[in-house]
Amino acid sequence: MRSGRVWLRIGLGLLVLAGIVLAVLYRDAFTVEALETRMAELGYTAPLLFMGLYALAAVFFLPGSVLTLAGGALFGPVWGTVYSLVGATVGATLAFLVSRYLAADWTQRRAGGRLSMLVRGVEQEGWRFVAFTRLVPLFPYNLLNYALGLTRIPFWHYVLATFVCMAPGAFAYTWLGYAGREAVAGGEGVIQTVLIALAILAAVMFLPRLVTRMRRGRDLSVQELHERLDAGRVTLLDVRGADEFAEGHVQGAVHIPVDQLLADPQRVAEAHGGPLAIICRTDRRSAKAWQALARAGVVDARVVAGGMEAWTRAGLPVSR
Repeated sequence: MRSGRVWLRIGLGLLVLAGIVLAVLYRDAFTVEALETRMAELGYTAPLLFMGLYALAAVFFLPGSVLTLAGGALFGPVWGTVYSLVGATVGATLAFLVSRYLAADWTQRRAGGRLSMLVRGVEQEGWRFVAFTRLVPLFPYNLLNYALGLTRIPFWHYVLATFVCMAPGAFAYTWLGYAGREAVAGGEGVIQTVLIALAILAAVMFLPRLVTRMRRGRDLSVQELHERLDAGRVTLLDVRGADEFAEGHVQGAVHIPVDQLLADPQRVAEAHGGPLAIICRTDRRSAKAWQALARAGVVDARVVAGGMEAWTRAGLPVSR
C-alpha cells in the first residue's frame, strides 16, 4: 500500500513537471491574440474551456494575466471577471493540493529560508496571511499556490481567502482587456472605457500599499516599547547608521543599519523572526525596514513611533 502511494506521488510529480516543461517550451504561443482566436471558435463551450485552461495554466506556471486580459476581451468585464476568478481559484486549489500531497510532510521537517517564513506566517495568522499575500505580491501567483500547499492552513480557509482576495486584481485586468478590445474596435465611449480601466488599475495598484499600512497596524509608543523590553517580550532592531547608534541607543538594541537590512531582509528575518520593534531617529527608515521584513515573511513587527527622538524626549535611558 505504501509502495503504491510512493509510485503515485512519483507519477503525479512527473506529470506536473512535464506540463511545466511543455508550458515553458510553448510559452511564446500563449498570447491574448491566440487565445481570442481559439476561444471565438468554440461557441457556447468557450467559458467552460476557458476556465479549464486557466486552471491548468495555474498548475503549469503559465502567466494568468494573459488569460485574465483575454477573458475581458472575450466575455466582457462582468462575465470575464467571473470566469477568470473561478478558473484562477480552481487552478490555485489544484496546485495547492498537488503540493500538499507531494511534499507537505517533507517540508514540515526541512523547511528553511523564505519558505520557513511563509510557514511561520501561516501558522501565526492563518487565512489572514493568505489574504495578505494575495493582495500584496510577496510571491508570484503560481509559486504562491504551491508554497501555501506546504503549510498547515486549512483547505477551505485557503480557497475562500484566495477567491475573495484575488477578485480586485481579476476585475482590474479583465476590464483592461475589455477596454483594449473596445479601443481596437473603435466603438462608442472608447475614451470613457479606457479611463475607467486605468482608474480601476490604479486603485488596485494602490491597494497593496493600503493593505500593507493596515497590516502594519498601530505603531508602538516608546512607553510601550520600554515596558516590553523590561518584560523581555520584544527584540529591538535599531536601523540607524553607525555614527547615530554610537551617539546613543536603547540598551540591548540589535544594530542593523537600514541599508544592510534592505540588502538582505531574508537573513534578518531568519535571525529575528519576532516579535520585533524597529527604531530609527524618527520613524521613516523604520517604515522601510518594516516593509522589507514583511515581504520576507515577518508577521510580528512594529515600528516605534517617533523613534529615538521620542525616546529621548520621554526621558528614557540611553546607552552610549
